[in-house]
Amino acid sequence: MHNNYKTNIPEIDDKISSLVNNHFALENRDFLHQMFTSVAKIGLESSDTGELKLLNCNIKELRYAFRVFSEYLEIRKVVIFGSSRTPENQAEYKMAEEFAQKIAKKNFMVLTGAGEGIMEASNKGAGKDNSFGVNILLPVEQKPNKFISNERLINFKYFFTRKLVFLKESDATVLFPGGFGTLDEGAEVLTLVQTGKSKPRPIIFLEPEGSNFWKEWNNFIKNKLLKNNYISKEDLSLFQVVSNIDQAIEEIENFYSVYHSIRFVKDKTVLRLKKPVPNETLQKINEVFKDILTDGVIEAGVPLEDEVKNNEYVDLPRLIMLFNRKNFGRLMELIRFININVA
Repeated sequence: MHNNYKTNIPEIDDKISSLVNNHFALENRDFLHQMFTSVAKIGLESSDTGELKLLNCNIKELRYAFRVFSEYLEIRKVVIFGSSRTPENQAEYKMAEEFAQKIAKKNFMVLTGAGEGIMEASNKGAGKDNSFGVNILLPVEQKPNKFISNERLINFKYFFTRKLVFLKESDATVLFPGGFGTLDEGAEVLTLVQTGKSKPRPIIFLEPEGSNFWKEWNNFIKNKLLKNNYISKEDLSLFQVVSNIDQAIEEIENFYSVYHSIRFVKDKTVLRLKKPVPNETLQKINEVFKDILTDGVIEAGVPLEDEVKNNEYVDLPRLIMLFNRKNFGRLMELIRFININVA
């Protein structure tokens, strides 16, 4: 326990310790002790009611969101972004509906921002039983579309907590053409995966045949960002621009065909897999991807102590390496290499 993290008011500190020690599971006490202490500290330090309202609102909304999603943790999910202004008769709307319908049949659930346009099309395609709506409360009310059940509708006051839930609770991101909000979500997910703040995932910019929306955006990325060294060439491996629904679904399915999940434990990076990597393939992996290591080699291994302690997929095979935690575009390439070459 972080014994030095206190309010330094003995009466308050003793009550927090008593509350935590008497009412909560041992493995969670350290975190809860810090959380209760933080709440007490801000109550003592802040005279700004607005700050307290902000903190209170976000804690309550996140708690509710975590509870809603807790029943579906083992089901992979795709978050779909796109314009709320896309009409029902437009090709993008029909494509979003068909994509969501097909990805739901592959046993993925769908998250949207709960509004109209692309969001409505996606929830309609996936159906209520496979849909979540993560709604934002705006001055001009955005009403949730009719294809989301109340049990899987979550309302947020602030964009930043809403964005956190979109990324935390999903395994792939698909973006249809849209406005500022769509571009913001696309830039954020790329930034988070590029910097390792979000786990690797398929990021797909999807548009109908004949549309140049994402193609022109991709040209801007290459001609302005890459040519000016604002990004690295490997960053282009973080995403794909696609004009075919089946190709988008194949990319998502393939990404999780062998790769299961990632875990960072101190200086080690663990790739958990559904199948063991043959020695010959592992040798090739080390030849191709030695540039992303700070030392040593990529090797098959057993669950690390922290993984065993938390019972984190201890039955799965693993690759363990000293990844430099910088070249995440290359890490995406490594995951795809594993998926292709491990039968």
